[in-house]
Amino acid sequence: MDEIALVQSARKGDLDAFNRLVLAYQDMAYNLAVRMLSDTDIAQDVTQTAFLSAYRSLDSFRGGSFKAWVMRMVTNACYDELRRRQRHPTTPLEPVDEDDEEIESPHWMAGDDPTPEEALERRELDRAVQRCLEGLEEDFRAVVVMIDLEGMDYLEVSASLHKPLGTIKSRLARARLKLRDCLHRFWELLPSAFRLESERNA
Repeated sequence: MDEIALVQSARKGDLDAFNRLVLAYQDMAYNLAVRMLSDTDIAQDVTQTAFLSAYRSLDSFRGGSFKAWVMRMVTNACYDELRRRQRHPTTPLEPVDEDDEEIESPHWMAGDDPTPEEALERRELDRAVQRCLEGLEEDFRAVVVMIDLEGMDYLEVSASLHKPLGTIKSRLARARLKLRDCLHRFWELLPSAFRLESERNA
C-alpha cells in the first residue's frame, strides 16, 4: 500500500483512497481503543470519530506515518473518554451482545477454532490481561498496547504520543514490570506453556 499516494489522493477528495487507509488501520485503531477503554461500543464510537477527524484534518497532516497520526487521534479520544469517566464514574461491565448477554468470546481475542478448554483458558487470560491493563496509568497503558499488543514500533509510538523515544522505552519497561507483577496474581489462569517460559526466564 502506497500510503503517501493514498493520502495525497484523499486530500483531493478521493473518498475511495481514504477508505483504503481506513481499512488498513481500523482494526488496529479499534483494538487500541478496546484495550484502553474496556468497552466495545465506546471503542467503536471512538474509532469512528478518530477517522472522521482524520478525514476532516487531512490538510494538517504534515507527512511521516499516517498510521502514527491516526493512532494519536485514537489515543487522544481515549484519553478524553477516560477523563470523562473520572468526572462521571460508572460501573464497568463485561462485554455484552444486543440481548444484554455476556459475550463469552469477544471477537478481538485470538481464535482459529480452539478447543473448549483452550477457549476458556484464552478468555480467562484475556480478562486477566485486561484487568491488569486497566490498573496502569493511561499513558503507560497506551504504550504497552501499541507496542506489545498491536505491534507498532517505537518510532511510530513516539510520533503518535508526541513523546521522546527514551520516554516511550522507559514507559514500556515500567508498564511491562507492572503487568508482570499484576499477572502473578492471576498465575493459575495463565497457560502452562507461558508459565514454563516465564519460569525459565526468571
